[in-house]
Amino acid sequence: MRNERLRALLLERGETPGKLAEAVGVDAKTVERWITKGRTPYRSHRYAVATFLGVDESYIWPDAMGRDEVAAVSQSEVVAVYPHRWAVPRDTWGHFFSQAERDIGALVYSGMFMAEDIGVHRLFAERARAGVRVRLLLGDPGSRNVVERGAAEGIDEGMAAKVKNSIVLFGRLLAEPNVQLRLHGTVLYNSIYRADDQVLVNTHIYGIMASNAPVFHLRKIPGGEMTSTYLDSFERVWDGATPYEGPQR
Repeated sequence: MRNERLRALLLERGETPGKLAEAVGVDAKTVERWITKGRTPYRSHRYAVATFLGVDESYIWPDAMGRDEVAAVSQSEVVAVYPHRWAVPRDTWGHFFSQAERDIGALVYSGMFMAEDIGVHRLFAERARAGVRVRLLLGDPGSRNVVERGAAEGIDEGMAAKVKNSIVLFGRLLAEPNVQLRLHGTVLYNSIYRADDQVLVNTHIYGIMASNAPVFHLRKIPGGEMTSTYLDSFERVWDGATPYEGPQR
């Protein structure tokens, strides 16, 4: 069976089987067989192809890895687990974001602990000036889900007030190149902090403030699916969020 996904990706990227073969280090006829006969390459070649095309290998060859193998690889994506957000060392946050070369993101309701941190602002501004895309997703203070989260944490309207403060504080970064801020009204099952292919996931637990909930540090590796799940979730919320242009005058 033809591999239409691989064929379509080459067309979308404006690449040819010959260029892919050169990048991966195989004969062009081998690439043709991957496409026309649906042959599955060795894992090292699958990874090289996926890297060249900028997608997950599981998208091109969804059946290449068995369920047990995917589970084992995904477990290897776990870098560290922290019992509480406040237990994550400050240096870890700084190192995490400073490594980003393409993407920095934060999907939160208020993110007050970062909004009040001048060091975080300077780091984000520095990376933005270096060409890194910085995307901040804060809760819409008027949304039902922000209100409900405030009630769940026992601070009621205090949550909306925190969000409004963070919008003002983070809004100052909008003067920097490559920085965008959007407001969302989604149910926030987790706060997600991203730096390229790494994420820090702060779980949300009913009745527990986010600072007391666990944090998982994940790093994407070929064949793993956990990190991609959170990165995809971030993108979905971003796509449906409302751009913030600054305070209305």
